[in-house]
Amino acid sequence: MQETASLPVGWLMAIAAVAILSLLVLIIRVRLNPILALVLVSAATALATGVPVVELVPTLTEGMGNTLGSVVLLIGLGAILGRMIEASGGAQVLADGLLRLFGEKRAPLALSVASLLFGFPIFLDAAFVVMLPIIFSVARRLGGSLLLYALPATGAFLVMHALLPPHPGPVGAAEIIGADMGMVVVVGLLVGLPAWYVGGYRLGLWMGHRFDVPIPAIFGGADTEEDRLGPPPGLPVLLFLLLLPLVLIFLNTGLTTLGVMGVVDADAVWVHVLQAAGATPAALFITVLLALWLLGWRRRHDGDTLNRVIDRALAPVCGIIILTGAGGMFGAVLSRSGIGAAMTESLDDLGIPLILAAFLIALVMRVAQGSATVAATTAAGFIAPAVQAAGGQSSFELALIVLAVAAGSIVLSHVNDSGFWLVRGFLKLDTATMLRTWTVQSTAVGSIAFALVVLLYLVV
Repeated sequence: MQETASLPVGWLMAIAAVAILSLLVLIIRVRLNPILALVLVSAATALATGVPVVELVPTLTEGMGNTLGSVVLLIGLGAILGRMIEASGGAQVLADGLLRLFGEKRAPLALSVASLLFGFPIFLDAAFVVMLPIIFSVARRLGGSLLLYALPATGAFLVMHALLPPHPGPVGAAEIIGADMGMVVVVGLLVGLPAWYVGGYRLGLWMGHRFDVPIPAIFGGADTEEDRLGPPPGLPVLLFLLLLPLVLIFLNTGLTTLGVMGVVDADAVWVHVLQAAGATPAALFITVLLALWLLGWRRRHDGDTLNRVIDRALAPVCGIIILTGAGGMFGAVLSRSGIGAAMTESLDDLGIPLILAAFLIALVMRVAQGSATVAATTAAGFIAPAVQAAGGQSSFELALIVLAVAAGSIVLSHVNDSGFWLVRGFLKLDTATMLRTWTVQSTAVGSIAFALVVLLYLVV
């Protein structure tokens, strides 16, 4: 294969710009199905950047396969769990509990705070799917646009996923740059909580009032009497099912950290077993099995009823899964093209300040290939030699550099981000509305976080 990174930087940037513009035109103006548009533009971009025709199909399928390998179980199992909670009446029980605690007037704040807690140990996509039945239930009860309740939640997930360990972006960046993980958590909270409140909750609330979006029947629509898993379960059972995957995932992360520190034997069988159970797909699978027992078999619902509930959960998300994979395919093509690396080298040649370079390199990688995790780890790899050459940074300053990278990695989520298509599919939004809401929110969260990083960097 031709080394696409050897193409002129201007040519690579022009290809990227034309690819993204073409994708937007095809989806928004031509109204071509987004899956078909993503495949078409991905293929054209790959060929334009030097991928031989004989390698074209393997390149596309590899990019889609890598994305689906990480999300298909999360989406499917999360949808099953969400559908069972909704069919049992549990979503309404949880919604009622949140509204009693915060009051109906503060329902979006209640959902946003709950999303902060759910989003701490679990990835954005899985946490978002698990929270959806609660969001929909509150929206149905109180009325108004779905985005009034969904955007404050997505803003919280964005902050937690982008800025705080144990999520892979900030963890990878901290390890590459050599920052203390505990300090990254502390500084991440200092930066992340204001970014959440302003860019996540307040901005989400404002956009929710501006865009009137109906509530979709994403988990299978109205129940027939035979598909209901009533009577509604108790709040302790529901909290157990929602918190169990979080506890398992957090246990995985904690054991890994303790193993690195030497507190536990990282090679012990019991450690490996608990780490395997805490892998996100495994944690959701275990939770789904327990949900089948607690919400189904224990309450004398037969296998046929449970299978109908599961089928109704999976049918609506098949398109979302393919769409998410197609978004990942487009991002993989842009990444393989060398576009991000070429643009990053150009930034490096400008001699800009270290903290700004960290943010801009991550931003460029984010725009070029879509994944926040890849953007953060790649940008950290580029900036780490400069950090080491400068020397003399305190642990607080190193944490700020990591957070600058993390903030850049979340800005401008658009059509090459698989998360963009995941949220679009579940909320049943059109692409133009996603660009006006999700993209704006991700940019606001990242920009506010970076502004706070710079402020702290100047103070110290």
